[in-house]
Amino acid sequence: MPNISLVIMAAGIGSRYGGLKQIDPVGPHGELIIHYSVYDALRAGFDRIIFVIRRDIEDAFRERIGRVVEAQAAVTYVFQELNDLPGCAHAPAGRVKPWGTGHALWCCREAVYAPFAAINADDFYGATSFQAIAGHLHQANDQAGLLDFGMVGYPLRNTLSEHGHVARGVCEVAPDGSLISVQEHTRIQAFADGIKTWHEDSGWTPLAPDIRVSMNFWGFTPALFPELEQRLADFLRQDEASLLRSELYLPTVVGELIQAGRAHVQVLPTHEQWFGVTYQADRAAVQAAIRTFIAQGLYPNRLWA
Repeated sequence: MPNISLVIMAAGIGSRYGGLKQIDPVGPHGELIIHYSVYDALRAGFDRIIFVIRRDIEDAFRERIGRVVEAQAAVTYVFQELNDLPGCAHAPAGRVKPWGTGHALWCCREAVYAPFAAINADDFYGATSFQAIAGHLHQANDQAGLLDFGMVGYPLRNTLSEHGHVARGVCEVAPDGSLISVQEHTRIQAFADGIKTWHEDSGWTPLAPDIRVSMNFWGFTPALFPELEQRLADFLRQDEASLLRSELYLPTVVGELIQAGRAHVQVLPTHEQWFGVTYQADRAAVQAAIRTFIAQGLYPNRLWA
């Protein structure tokens, strides 16, 4: 089987949690969500882990997260830096936050040389989702002018929070399972009478609970990187005021490639329950789910001895 890698985008993790020391464990022996993702990936056949982080959190990240993973797999660290940009481009004065997931992945261009999956650092995706994307990557076959990508698609009802609204990429999927488009919905919430999305012009509108959504779990080949570079260069041609805050998101890049006829993206359906800590109160639900999975024998009580 060909080698496959897992890219974990973690450059924003310190900012979201107020510092790495504030990341709360979800497993019984201090395991974090990211540790369960690595565990599932290794079982699915991934043989290399690539962490995308910021330089200022490197020491804390290695101590809090990386040290455990380094004992289990080959690990590479890539730094997402504001001025790591195509050509002669540079960040405008006053720009502080990272450039987004599209840029985070482009920063891996010299570290990735095999088909790879890309995930968020703080989302729990489920073991069978890693198996599905691994199966796709093992058979990925770019053709002349058409890139062979994949995306794990979750039922919307499996990705919600009990404690407020969430943002999700709602997918339009062709009958053959290929991705047509991903539309970002920034306010989706479950109500007593169903799941709804908020639109400024029409208010709350129903959404089908089984509609597929993207949770930023992608499968790519290294042929993505030249395409990413071109679109990142185009993105950076915005006026300087816009560049102070705007970000380049992976779904935007993928959508452009689909519309241009440059990529075929196979949606890989999963029935896994996604978990994440969108709200502070979500953590208890994640911890309870992990305890249930351990009781069911899906994970050992201690991930790694």
